Amino acid sequence: MQIAVLCSRVRVEEKLLFCALRERDVEFDAIDVRRLALDVARNDFTQYDAVLIRCLSHSRAFYLSRWLKGLGVRTVNRHESIAVCGDKLLTSFAFQEAGLPIPRTEFAFDSDAMIEAVEAMGYPVVFKPLHGSWGRLLAKANDRCAVEALLEHKKTLGGYAHAIFYAQEYVSKPGRDIRALVVGDDVIYAVWRSSDHWITNTATGGETAPCPLTDEIRDLSLRAALAVGGDVVAVDLLETGDGRILVNEVNHTPEFHGALEVTDVDIAGRMIDFVLRVTEEHA
Repeated sequence: MQIAVLCSRVRVEEKLLFCALRERDVEFDAIDVRRLALDVARNDFTQYDAVLIRCLSHSRAFYLSRWLKGLGVRTVNRHESIAVCGDKLLTSFAFQEAGLPIPRTEFAFDSDAMIEAVEAMGYPVVFKPLHGSWGRLLAKANDRCAVEALLEHKKTLGGYAHAIFYAQEYVSKPGRDIRALVVGDDVIYAVWRSSDHWITNTATGGETAPCPLTDEIRDLSLRAALAVGGDVVAVDLLETGDGRILVNEVNHTPEFHGALEVTDVDIAGRMIDFVLRVTEEHA
């Protein structure tokens, strides 16, 4: 068996995944996608039984997974899952269709229509870009003036992604959110990510702590992963003031360096074991 790992920057997570492959005596190549030039009519990956996609860039993961799908190469995650998870609006559609509890979400193509929707939803609201991670370009708007300024900036920035306005109700969470990691049909851990800032992910300085893996967290995480067709995905959950848990987002290239400090789960090993299992099934 031979595996390709597509990545760019080799982070702690990738180093651990490489170690897990070596421990299992699996041949693999770490391929820097920034150096690739590929002929769409030629299969340059015939020697690989499967490809683990760990690209930082959503666009690279999106197009490479689609190309590999056409060649019949099994990827983790699959192209369909990457396509949905990389677009917050498509993710919201998938969650809604699956009957999952989510924050109230509005989208519009015109600033006046968006303002009207936000006014009806009530302040504060959170504006998000359709594509992106690590809390980048999130904005909490507390009043109409802030919304008007945000929309004006988005229109001036231009581009396809900024032309579609996407906003959610602000969930007053208890200074933390929950991240759960789904691998196949199992949730292997859950952690709290806490911060004094309203954005609580670790990329913006959030600190992790163990979170009990309750039946509700497990059920919501598995249903969210199923809704987006995910193999190995991180699910972000929000606790509300009245005790509910809402499904927020799903990440198709999950980082787990923060969880390493607070869980004894062999995260990389579990991920690689799953890749090997689905590779054998795909053969």
